Formats: sequence, structure tokens, C-alpha cells
Amino acid sequence: MDGYILPLTKATTITLSLAFVSLIVGMFFAFIFTILESVPFKPVAWLMSLFNLTIRALPELLIVVAIYTGLPLLLMALDDGFTIPLGFTSFTVKMNIENTQPDPFLCGVFALSLLYAVYASQTLRGAFKAIPSGQKQAAQVLGLSKSRTFFRIIMPQMWRHALPGLSNQWLILLKDTALVSAIAIDDLMMQTKTIVARTNQPFLWYFIAMLVYLVISVLSQRVISRIEKRSTKFEQPSSANSQ
Repeated sequence: MDGYILPLTKATTITLSLAFVSLIVGMFFAFIFTILESVPFKPVAWLMSLFNLTIRALPELLIVVAIYTGLPLLLMALDDGFTIPLGFTSFTVKMNIENTQPDPFLCGVFALSLLYAVYASQTLRGAFKAIPSGQKQAAQVLGLSKSRTFFRIIMPQMWRHALPGLSNQWLILLKDTALVSAIAIDDLMMQTKTIVARTNQPFLWYFIAMLVYLVISVLSQRVISRIEKRSTKFEQPSSANSQ
């Protein structure tokens, strides 16, 4: 067992790195998706809603594999160049790309970030709608600009409403990192499969992998509970705060 602890530890580090990077990138895109789905221009909002529905309807493993196999095809097409006809004229798209085979880790981050962003955008959208419209009207009466109203008044309240849902989606994202083992990323699940093939002890090593995921999830839940408690501290009774 001693010879496999170090590879398993490195694989756990890769899993955590993949999850954290996907969380940060996914949150960025989640805000963009939320804004696009809430814009007054209906065609853009409709297309964004259709995109979110499509991603949610497809199996997550299929999306991971599709991005891993489809992204090289897109890069090769951009490298070769293609022409877009625009009525009486045409527009040629061509880029000089040296490496048309992207790193599997980046493909995994892209896939997991997309999955997280789609689900998190729905949570953010619901949190945005939960804020009373009187908050915006009061900000307008005080002479605050739309940007200051959003960042100083709307966003802090939206964050508190969305935090429970986002934290639950983080735990789902953590489990979904196991999907990237299908695209040759040496994460915790991939390394566990390799060790099982060498030792022929599937129950032992899958049980160890289960314990690693469980420990990470429990620690994450404790951190999330602290964040939720701090974000709603002012809403708690003074007697509860003093304890």
C-alpha cells in the first residue's frame, strides 16, 4: 500500500485543483449567463434560456467527452481557415494555431465550468428575483447609479439568497470531477482505477477513494456553514450572536 499512497495523494491534489479552478471560472460565466438571460432584449434572453436548457438536458459525461473530442476539431478548422458568406461579400476566419490538441486538464476545466455555470446561473437568477423591487427604487431615489445599486445593494443580498444553492452545486461539482477520468486526466478516480488494475483489489481502493471524497465533502460543508453563518450574522438575534 505504501507505494500507492503518493500517487493517490497527487491525484487528489489534481482533483481539488480541477474543482477549484472550475468553480472560479464557472462563477464568472454564471454571472454572464444570468445577465444575458435577464436582458430586456428578448431574442438574446430566449437563446440563453435555450442554451441552458440544452446543457441541462444532456448527460454530463457526454458534455465532457464532446468538449474533449470536439475542441481539437474546432481548432483544426480555425487553423485551416473557413469562409462565412455574408450576402454580396464573405468573411474569412483563419488563425495560426500551433497545437490543435488542447491539454486534457483545460478541457476538463472548460467542461466542468460550463456545467457549473449553467446550474449556478439559475440559482443566481432566482436569487435576483427574490430581491424586492423596492430596493432598486429606493436606490434611485437616493441618486445611486445602476452600477452602484447593483454592486452595493443588489449583489450582497443576492449573494445571501444564492449561497445555499451555490454551496450545494459546489458539492455536485466536486463529485463531477470523477467524470474527467474519461478524458485521460490522472485525477483521483483515474488513479484509483489504475491501482485497482495493478493490485486486483477493487473493494479496498474504491473504498479508500470514497473516504477521500467523503472527507473533502465534509470539510467543504464545514467551510460553507461558516460562510453562511457570517453572511447572515446581522439577521440573527443579538442573543444568538453573543453565544
